[in-house]
Amino acid sequence: MRRILFVCSQNKLRSPTAEQVFAARDGLDVASAGLNHDAEQPLGAEQVEWAELIFVMEKAQRSKLQRKFRAQLRGKRVVCLDIPDEYEYMAPELVALLRARVPRHL
Repeated sequence: MRRILFVCSQNKLRSPTAEQVFAARDGLDVASAGLNHDAEQPLGAEQVEWAELIFVMEKAQRSKLQRKFRAQLRGKRVVCLDIPDEYEYMAPELVALLRARVPRHL
């Protein structure tokens, strides 16, 4: 079982959508969290340690993740999906972007 973590800022729209889209996929254990302190599910060090592969939605999030969790990220792969914060939860356009960009990294 491969452990995948999806990260955005607030964990309200993009990362929960990604978690939902890939939750039923065989061989994956998925979770999501937000980098902001007031996120629905704030990202913690234990989640970063748990994940084998981490997807962020924007380059700025990758930088913030690396600043906050440098020690826990050693040896981990972090992929930026370049998905801007302009989609609603489970929006068809967001789902299509995720399905197009995520699988090649799995």
